[in-house]
Amino acid sequence: MKKITLGRTGIEVSQICLGTMTWGSQNSEAEAHEQLNHAVAAGVNFIDTAEMYPTTPRLKETTGRTEELIGTWLQGRKDRDRLVVATKVTGEGNGDVRDGARVTGKILREALEDSLKRLRTDYVDLYQLHWPNRGSYHFRKIWDFDPSSHDVRDMEGEVEDILGAVAGLIKDGKMRAFGLSNETAWGTMKFLEASQRHGLPRIATMQNEYSLLCRLYDGDMAELGVREDITLLAFSPLAAGLLTGKYSNGIIAPGTRHSIQPTLNGRTTEQAAAAVKEYCGVARKHGLDPAAMAIAFCMSRPFAVSPIIGATSMAQLKTDLSADALELSADVLADIEAVRRRHPMPM
Repeated sequence: MKKITLGRTGIEVSQICLGTMTWGSQNSEAEAHEQLNHAVAAGVNFIDTAEMYPTTPRLKETTGRTEELIGTWLQGRKDRDRLVVATKVTGEGNGDVRDGARVTGKILREALEDSLKRLRTDYVDLYQLHWPNRGSYHFRKIWDFDPSSHDVRDMEGEVEDILGAVAGLIKDGKMRAFGLSNETAWGTMKFLEASQRHGLPRIATMQNEYSLLCRLYDGDMAELGVREDITLLAFSPLAAGLLTGKYSNGIIAPGTRHSIQPTLNGRTTEQAAAAVKEYCGVARKHGLDPAAMAIAFCMSRPFAVSPIIGATSMAQLKTDLSADALELSADVLADIEAVRRRHPMPM
């Protein structure tokens, strides 16, 4: 399994990260453990979760269940020190967690300590802010993005408070590194500036959506990542399953994410359907599985990136993991680029 290092932390991970947000809703505890065992045996050592998972669907009564299922697997493992476990503190506005409060240093500490109890471990390797307090353009909000409406009057104070809590938690041995998620270039720079100004822990990773259908990261964020050594953790590299082609025939099987989330969080547009058809055509032309091709594309980018795969079946998981051994040829990449030029922002 290919390896990369998270930012400047020295923490080495498998380039493919195992995502978990269906565990506790679409997947049972036994299925979650089966996926974990198989992935680790295949060379994966990187696992990503969040305190608000599962999200298919997201329900108040199941919040935290995914971490609990990982915890029953982690408990007593002798290889814990070889695993890299990442989780997230829920951002502002989610009424199912802490009544949607803005994240503060105090809340971050309390949330991590609760996650550690559910995960049945003494520390997490990477802790992440799930989304910024002020909001962002992610999850299709780019279409009406208005940064002038964001309240950033105490942005510097909030960032310093959060990073101060991170420093304390690292000192206490409860976390090793810190990252952001669903952030912008400006927001990331505010964290980097505070780290340098106050001698506080540095951002190591950025977990943003990235796939053949969602390439917002390719501009300023990619430059920031390269210049500042921030590793992209690419969530939804299959665009919630669209890039597998399984929905292309219009049939939505019961129990699939599409049956639970009819728009797949805004991804099911006519433009996306047209792009998916062409990307699947590229895969067929070159004798590739479309899912493996889409994940391998993420791994081929000219910046540090770890695609986060997610599966509800072992067959899906094995296909996703096969991307590790797949090197896309120049011809495949050229065909992908041609499709992108025709469908630059399909969702």
